[in-house]
Amino acid sequence: MVTHARKLLTIITEAALEGVLVRDIERLGAHGYTITDARGKGRRGVRSAGWDASSNIRIEILCDQETASEIAAHCRKKYYDNYAMTLFLVDVGVMRPEKF
Repeated sequence: MVTHARKLLTIITEAALEGVLVRDIERLGAHGYTITDARGKGRRGVRSAGWDASSNIRIEILCDQETASEIAAHCRKKYYDNYAMTLFLVDVGVMRPEKF
């Protein structure tokens, strides 16, 4: 099986940021993303999985290194100081590189 190197950037953050983050992600060059609800506990306490303003979302973006770096840097600069947000980056292999 042949795979092609890409990055998986995952953003876990407050659901209230969904609309603005989607616009940022698209503007910064991502071809797509997946958003799911998220719940758990961290430094800022326990978060439920309801789709209201106090819930969390998980955004996953498959893209190239440059796009992942730009989105991550933008999120850190614009949102880290005022919102609960976690970013992580993983190397992945995709089978249809033209999609990402």
